[in-house]
Amino acid sequence: MIILTGAAGFIGSVLLDKLNKEGFNDIIIVDDFSNERKNKNTEDKSCYEVVHRDDLFRWMDNNAKELDFVLHIGARTDTTEFNVEVFNVLNLNYSKQLWLRCVALGIPMIYASSAATYGMGEFGYEDSHEIVSKLKPLNPYGESKNDFDKWVLTQKEQPPFWAGLKFFNVYGPNEYHKDRMASVIMHAYNQIRDTGKVKLFRSHHPDFKDGEQLRDFVYVKDVVEVIYFLVENQPDSGLYNLGTGKARTFIDLVKATFSALDLEDNIDFIDTPEDIRDKYQYFTEANMRKLIEAGYDKDFTSLEDGVGDYVKNYLGEGAYL
Repeated sequence: MIILTGAAGFIGSVLLDKLNKEGFNDIIIVDDFSNERKNKNTEDKSCYEVVHRDDLFRWMDNNAKELDFVLHIGARTDTTEFNVEVFNVLNLNYSKQLWLRCVALGIPMIYASSAATYGMGEFGYEDSHEIVSKLKPLNPYGESKNDFDKWVLTQKEQPPFWAGLKFFNVYGPNEYHKDRMASVIMHAYNQIRDTGKVKLFRSHHPDFKDGEQLRDFVYVKDVVEVIYFLVENQPDSGLYNLGTGKARTFIDLVKATFSALDLEDNIDFIDTPEDIRDKYQYFTEANMRKLIEAGYDKDFTSLEDGVGDYVKNYLGEGAYL
């Protein structure tokens, strides 16, 4: 029996679909279930029981003997939220409580960390435990994720297996409810549909041309393949990057979106807003060596293939995975 938090969310719901396809149906799906658009992500999927996130610990205390694994994907992910207490409650303290129960019950745990922990990348993008205490995230969301990573690394008692996954720029189906926090692909698709063009931020850095800012974009279908690999194989515990290991430009991304729609490129550049200009990341790229050395050997979907699949088979149809 598996607990899956954030089950109605973007990555969580795609992971639920993956687990169902692999024959897992005894899944306790956990979320707040207050967003009807978000709840569409769980339609036509199988589970054992639906539990509100506020009731999870009570449920665990009453059903401890039945549990085999915890997948803690749920979190407040809004990078524009600056109320630190919100993140303390939903990201940091909630995760601590879940960890401590997994320790007490001897249950393996995988949880969602974030590449937002790396800040401006002053210390690179290697998932080394040695740099975690030095990292300087750029917002309270990233700080909450890094604070939990730091706390985990100080714990003498640990679950029998644990992994903290530093998600990079994840995109793909089931993110319709995320509005402004959705991937750039979804925003580009909507702009093309509504205006026939896409607006990208100009570069304000002498080493980068307009639109050539770089990100590690990773398809959500690859993300859940990695999570499933970790569930099945349980290699060394620790923090793991989850990107592709290949940074691509925003121009590459937008061109792939136009190509998926069989349209000519039409890109405008606008100034990066001044209030975020000094914190804007010009490069992120996951060092994937640790995961590969742990035995993961599947190829990651190329940006062109991932965007093509997403645009043609999901965004264009309003379809869910």
